[in-house]
Amino acid sequence: MVSSSPRRAAVLGKPVEHSLSPVLHGAAYAALGLPDWTYERIEADAESLPGLVSGLGPEWAGLSVTMPGKRAALDLANEATPRATAVGAANTLVHLPSGGWRADCTDVDGVVGALRAAGGYTEGRTAMVLGAGGTAAAAVAGFAALGLELVRLVVREPARAEESAAAAKRAGLAVEVLRWSDVDFAAVTGDTDVLVNTVPPDAVAPYLAELAAVGCVLDVIYHPWPTPLAEAVAARGGRVATGLDMLLHQAFGQVEQFTGRAAPKTAMRDALREATGGILPLPLD
Repeated sequence: MVSSSPRRAAVLGKPVEHSLSPVLHGAAYAALGLPDWTYERIEADAESLPGLVSGLGPEWAGLSVTMPGKRAALDLANEATPRATAVGAANTLVHLPSGGWRADCTDVDGVVGALRAAGGYTEGRTAMVLGAGGTAAAAVAGFAALGLELVRLVVREPARAEESAAAAKRAGLAVEVLRWSDVDFAAVTGDTDVLVNTVPPDAVAPYLAELAAVGCVLDVIYHPWPTPLAEAVAARGGRVATGLDMLLHQAFGQVEQFTGRAAPKTAMRDALREATGGILPLPLD
């Protein structure tokens, strides 16, 4: 059990002023009876992050890391969990008793938790990701945790999918990289069990009918809501999870690693729902 004496935590990123992580962690610490714990936003890019982290004292329990510093966070850590290594990036740094840092990637929990809580994922073999941004690598590791076997990465330029493809292979998945302009979406969605969309709504607008045929969709866009893709999936009777669901579920593991206590999931969910105007139900599994 981590001490209840005053401790500090923060989210690092650039830009970071709009991060909702303080809402989640603040609600968690209050619910856990840790009034002397604080959580703040600190602006840091990939270049400045290592120096900043190395100067933090023993009062720091842990750090959440958002873009663009997730790869730098993994590189500076003294230890890394297998899933952080598989993803090739870390969104979580936990201060070790020795003074070093352990890297983890609870973004994987975000993907898995969001899909399961939305009620959409049951079983299957094949997943598809639209885009190759920062979410894609965590998504493929999440697919492996869900028992999927094959992931298709659909991207404008195949070279941009190299990192996500490598992450998929490290996670034990078979990989197909498809050029967006060459894809027959009606054909590839026919045997797709899970879809993760990381690209803007305008990019998928011409293919809504085909993509909505996938019964379980994670659309990382959540504002404005609902997205056209979400509406199309719902009209077909499918289930949709969002980036806000991902944010919630990845935070549970961070709180538990920072505090050594079970995350107060309901309190965190309620705080996030209030902070975002209740735009999404944010179901818990």
